[in-house]
Amino acid sequence: MDKQKPTKEQEMHAVEMMIGYILRIGVIVSAVVIIIGMLLMLMTGNGGYANGMEPHTVAAILAGVVALKPYAVIMLGLFLLILTPTLRVAVSIYAFAVERDRLYVWITTVVLVILIVASIIGYLGN
Repeated sequence: MDKQKPTKEQEMHAVEMMIGYILRIGVIVSAVVIIIGMLLMLMTGNGGYANGMEPHTVAAILAGVVALKPYAVIMLGLFLLILTPTLRVAVSIYAFAVERDRLYVWITTVVLVILIVASIIGYLGN
């Protein structure tokens, strides 16, 4: 049985579909997590933290999620929503590499590095 290698157009279509799925799944998952956090908040009547004591680190958010603290669950959903376009940029690097478009691979890589550095600076600036 002879397997044909997919054409460049077929590969690009597959990558574009994957990017679309990433965006859809990221938004849906983050929305579901936020809704769960809101439902928890409605059921408990509070956010799970004293005023001014909300979690500000990823570790504190994850610990709050494990403890089912509503505010932490909502923050996790927002964090996932923020990560979705960053993941899309990372997948775009692969898409441009498949196209053998080195200029856009470099440009998109620089954009990804800027996003990561800005996220780290924002995280450390807390």
